[in-house]
Amino acid sequence: MVYHNLKALIKGIRSCKTVADERALIQQESAAIRASFREEDSFARHNNVAKLLYIHMLGSPAHFGQIECLKLVASPRFADKRLGYLGIMLLLDENQEVLTLVTNSLKNDMNHSNMYAVGLSLCTFANIASEEMSRDLANEIEKLLGSSNTYIRKKASLCALRVIKKVPELTDHFTNKAKNLLTDRNHGVLLSAITLVTEMCHIESSVLDEFRNAAPLLVRNLKSLVTTGYSPEHDVSGITDPFLQVKILRLLRLLGKGDDQASETMNDILAQVATNTDSTKNVGNSILYETVLTVLEIEADSGLRVMAINILGKFLTNRDNNIRYVALNTLNKVVSMDTNAVQRHTNTILDCLRDGDISIRRRALELSYALINENNVRMLIRELLAFLEVADDEFKLGMTTQICLAAERFAPSKRWHIDTVLRVLKLAGNFVREEILSAFVRLVAHTPELQGYTAAKLYTALKSDISQESLTLSATWILGEYCEVLFQSGIPVDEEAGTQATDKDLVDLLSLVLDSPYANFLTRQFILAAIAKIASRPTTSAAQQERISDILTQYTTTPELELQQRAVEFASLFALGDLREGVLERMPPPELKATVMGIVSENKPVGSTQAKEADLLMGGEDGANGGPAGVQNSQDLLAEIFGSSGASSSPVPGTSQPAAATPRTTVDDILGLFGTSGAAPTPTTATRPPPAAMPSLFDASPQTQAAPTPPQPVAPKLTAYSAYDKNNLRISLTPQTSPNKPGIVLIQARFQVTDGDAATGVSFQAAVPKSQQLQMLPMSNPNINPGATETQQMRIVAPVGSIVRLRLRITFTMAGQQFQDQVDFSGFPPGLTGGAS
Repeated sequence: MVYHNLKALIKGIRSCKTVADERALIQQESAAIRASFREEDSFARHNNVAKLLYIHMLGSPAHFGQIECLKLVASPRFADKRLGYLGIMLLLDENQEVLTLVTNSLKNDMNHSNMYAVGLSLCTFANIASEEMSRDLANEIEKLLGSSNTYIRKKASLCALRVIKKVPELTDHFTNKAKNLLTDRNHGVLLSAITLVTEMCHIESSVLDEFRNAAPLLVRNLKSLVTTGYSPEHDVSGITDPFLQVKILRLLRLLGKGDDQASETMNDILAQVATNTDSTKNVGNSILYETVLTVLEIEADSGLRVMAINILGKFLTNRDNNIRYVALNTLNKVVSMDTNAVQRHTNTILDCLRDGDISIRRRALELSYALINENNVRMLIRELLAFLEVADDEFKLGMTTQICLAAERFAPSKRWHIDTVLRVLKLAGNFVREEILSAFVRLVAHTPELQGYTAAKLYTALKSDISQESLTLSATWILGEYCEVLFQSGIPVDEEAGTQATDKDLVDLLSLVLDSPYANFLTRQFILAAIAKIASRPTTSAAQQERISDILTQYTTTPELELQQRAVEFASLFALGDLREGVLERMPPPELKATVMGIVSENKPVGSTQAKEADLLMGGEDGANGGPAGVQNSQDLLAEIFGSSGASSSPVPGTSQPAAATPRTTVDDILGLFGTSGAAPTPTTATRPPPAAMPSLFDASPQTQAAPTPPQPVAPKLTAYSAYDKNNLRISLTPQTSPNKPGIVLIQARFQVTDGDAATGVSFQAAVPKSQQLQMLPMSNPNINPGATETQQMRIVAPVGSIVRLRLRITFTMAGQQFQDQVDFSGFPPGLTGGAS
């Protein structure tokens, strides 16, 4: 059945009872339409194209009607043109080759005497114009921008917008006409003209400078909109043309950015808009939001900025979730501009932490982190800890990190800092990163006056909850290291009963954790090391030492290889008497390192043994996972950790040593590390070269030579290479190598102030490619006075023959101004690491 018009076709399709019937009907009708097109029936063409467009909207193929649409466009009848242009917009896009045939029709209709026919052609052009069509018709569009008809000018402006997006180099063609359009009184023309000018300013900076002179004109337009009375034609909820106001504000934001004169022109009107706009309606809030963005972007007065932030603070009390979210998101971006102004709304921001919308809670949390400083750290951390107690699991990992970083940075006292981290460990111990745990251990190690207090708190916390992994790890490590401090401090572990911890209580607790279902592979490793240390302390009774020995003996047959190896080594140490106490004595405090937020990895849980992804570390990392040049043997590590050795040890951690030539048993390895062995001892002779300007890592060797050492050649003169010379600070790098140690480069960094005041708070960070490894010693003095020279030592282990490359980050303060620079340095000569360059 053939349907004669669109209405009949729609009725027929709706009467179909199944999808199959509908598809069959559409296929039958499409075939009839194709047959009619072949007959060149001009009278039926209009109905056929209308039916075909409906079929297209239902999702069926209709591309065969493209040429018929072009024929309709060429018709003198307006109804045919309108349907033809509609078909072209639906069935064609800018990538179709048929589009070239449309160009001539569009050009003819742009010069049509009927303004509605011109409007059809402009509307079609704005929807489907390609780059080639834009070039061909740019002159026609430019001419229509000067039309006396507001309807045509408005549509021509949108067509010009399409042209400059497709062909940006044609922007200059429309500059003068766009200036004239900004003076138009018709709101539709003005709206499209401002949209065109905004896009032109985004595309080309020279056009932006040219339109800065139009700022007073835009201010006048905005003022007339704000001060005009009721206008029924443009009124939206009591506000005159809010769409035009928003467009003007966006363009003013673009023109005032970085320009004091233009910003000064618009300061008054922005204040007027901010104070006179009704904020009870969503329309008014949209204008206020754009005003705030404009004030914060331009070079506005400080008072105006404070007013803008106060508007955002008022948004936070709105009942609409979208408005609160937008306000929090904006405050997050501007908190660095005027922190004090944002601080006034701290209580409102904290209230948002209890919002039911998870997106608002997330944004409020991010903003809370940015507000923490020395004055409010106690209050804000208390609020964040209260939120941590009820927060979703997805928040906890980031929260524990941010709370601990803020405590590290702004802690009023060491005890408060320790209490804060302890609270975090108790509330979310399964969501604490390894870096935070390491920083806590370093803090306790460097605070001897609070070691007993911390150990007692951790003992109590672990006794009440053994399910928090990070709490278990930190408590185990600290109780193992400082158990005698806990026993001797007299601090009660049960405040109600006033009882103190004994060695039996401590071993009972660690045994309970060891056998609990919460204990994992890493936890058991920590506990074995802790109880071995407890057994070596003089405060531990013989009965508990025997008990610990039995526990270690049980784990000598465990199927987990790492645990078995530790248990065998510790059990072997029990037979060595006095030597055991030297091996298991308290570790020296580790080097203090500032926590860098950039190195915290979302995907690295506590205890992970994966390599860090970050290349930029403050102070580098000891140890290596890489090639043989960076392998350390046990003698170096124990000499470094315990400070006692029967053989000569390296003066700087990380010196690589040759591997043993013959296989040895576990007991032989342990005895050999401390200068004793079942085999005959080898006489040792330590040979040191004269002291040089920079200490060498190649001075010591674990293997001693029976034969006399041949005389060493005279060291070549060391060359300094300039790495940084800017902002009155000069940094030079002096490399030192040894032919006996290819692949190892020692570098001395020298810091000097060339002119001006002293440089204070100097932070020198370095990173190397992943194929290389870096160690850094602390800087001799972070404050560099004029005329003084400070130094810092680095050690790089690189594949032999590779080129040493460094990425340096330098931060310092001079004359009250803070500088931060990042430079890449590869100025060392080839062959520095030995081998072929």
